[in-house]
Amino acid sequence: MSPRRLSAIVALGIVTLAFESVAPVAASAETLGEAFRRVNPSVVVIRSKGEEVTVKGLTRFREIGSGVLISADGKVATAAHVVHTMEDITVEFLGEEPVAARVIASEPRADISLIQVSAVPTGARVAKLADSDPIRVGDAVFIVGAPYGLAHSLSAGIISAKWEPDTINSDFPLAEFFQTDAVINTGNSGGPMFSRAGDLIGIVSHNITKSGGSEGLGFVVTANTVKKLLIEGNRRWYGLDTLLVTGDMAQALKVPQEGGLLIKQVAKDSIPERLGVRGGDRLGIVEGQQIVVGGDIMLSIQGIPVTSNAEVAKVLKLLETLKPGDELRATVLRDEKVVELTMKWTGF
Repeated sequence: MSPRRLSAIVALGIVTLAFESVAPVAASAETLGEAFRRVNPSVVVIRSKGEEVTVKGLTRFREIGSGVLISADGKVATAAHVVHTMEDITVEFLGEEPVAARVIASEPRADISLIQVSAVPTGARVAKLADSDPIRVGDAVFIVGAPYGLAHSLSAGIISAKWEPDTINSDFPLAEFFQTDAVINTGNSGGPMFSRAGDLIGIVSHNITKSGGSEGLGFVVTANTVKKLLIEGNRRWYGLDTLLVTGDMAQALKVPQEGGLLIKQVAKDSIPERLGVRGGDRLGIVEGQQIVVGGDIMLSIQGIPVTSNAEVAKVLKLLETLKPGDELRATVLRDEKVVELTMKWTGF
């Protein structure tokens, strides 16, 4: 056999072996549509009802968002602004009738909550929170949710950036965010972001827009933030919508210390409501800023003044240790008078 003929046979053999080793991988690769259909039964639509203070007074409103089932016993992860102070929450699994749900853990400063559904249908799928640290800029991702109420809609894109806590949005200082160009609209909030492999890597929070629609600047709370704050951290639900007031604003509100927590809203059946904490009932202009006024200003909890975010974090850690029968104490400023509130901790 000539050297030229032998070389050709060897080259053909190498090409054949290479094709055989690659072909099974290509044949088994999951398409985007297949990945979507595999994870879609874990996605839910969330409908909630609540109240808010407007220029017309106390007004009832409805919220629609999304969520994702993360445990077989019915825990659903979603965005805090979808459920945190809402009175009536229902969850719709794929092809099923709505079931009732309640908030069991929440961290508004990261825009994440856990709700517990009353029943999990047999066809539902659990999506396990993945390790989001390995996800990098440029990685392909997809989002499933209910934009404008259009349930189980798919959008896809990439990770555009990754932001450390307290670097991109002062409203959510505790959240580590993925930025994405995957389309996010009203109703997507609280829905899951998956890696291209179908791993749950984040919970949709919000977008930045000048037009009111999606402009490719979506922000998703990382799965590791959810695990750290709501699962490993045992963060409870307190049903309060608050604003930390300091400096000139605190002085204008006649706060008798460096600062305090302005109580904008108190959720029904929450621990603060049972304690007797009052929310606001009207809008006012304080130091040029429109805020909800008329409610209490929290001065201290368990004897710890709440004059800064660091002290608020300290109080939350302390509250996590309370057991049934322990005394819960709070001091509030109400109608320019300091009022002491106490109750026995009864749990949730």
